[in-house]
Amino acid sequence: MDIDSTQDIDNTLAIDRSGAGLVARVANATKSYGAGAGSVHALDDVSIGIRAGQFTAIMGPSGSGKSTLMHIMAGLDSVTAGRVWLGDTEITALGDAQLTILRRRRVGFVFQSFNLVPTLDVSGNILLPFELDGRKPSAEEREWVDHLIDSLGLGDRLTHRPHELSGGQQQRVAIARALGTRPDLIFADEPTGNLDSRTGREVLALLAAASVSYGQSIAMVTHDPIAAGYADRIVFLADGRVVHERERSTPEEISSYMLGMEQRA
Repeated sequence: MDIDSTQDIDNTLAIDRSGAGLVARVANATKSYGAGAGSVHALDDVSIGIRAGQFTAIMGPSGSGKSTLMHIMAGLDSVTAGRVWLGDTEITALGDAQLTILRRRRVGFVFQSFNLVPTLDVSGNILLPFELDGRKPSAEEREWVDHLIDSLGLGDRLTHRPHELSGGQQQRVAIARALGTRPDLIFADEPTGNLDSRTGREVLALLAAASVSYGQSIAMVTHDPIAAGYADRIVFLADGRVVHERERSTPEEISSYMLGMEQRA
């Protein structure tokens, strides 16, 4: 399936301006480093939204701006120009304290390096977002966390420290931690980068299942066509701009488009 990129980007902009059905969006977002002739645009006038309940992959060559876009949408970085929303809350000009609270309550993160706290056991790592928010899970939330622990096969690992787990088990803990508070959106940054192929496929299947079974909104940055093949939607960036977007595609179709991008560069 090959979609005309100009038509597709126009459709994205139309969705973005309304904000309907989007859990995160940017409008005319630019991120620049340096000044004058030596300035670099990591993002160049990007407008795009992440749809609710959808698994979106963000792809592009090294230096395309995909990680910058994720960091800005998550409130981890700020734009030089343009506007940013998480849900219906504009975060463009929010201060660090407000952003921290918003991220804690509405965003989950799954990183390539797992980012588990080494001094906490599995249970402590999973419940960490609640601790940071200064509260204990409600009965309903505790039931949900227990369901995640069971479905991710972590029930017999709750008292283990991260160093006692395999890479795949550590990433499952990170996924349980990210899903535990039922956030509006999960950002996954190369979540299979430190895993072997089989374990990586298992983790991607878990993320896809979270979207299909629980309606979880997921935005995943990846360079891997196999990983992107699990997504409902793939957005391609090049030189800080959105250049193409397509619905679910095979890894072969994604690889072919990526190769074409490199040849046209």
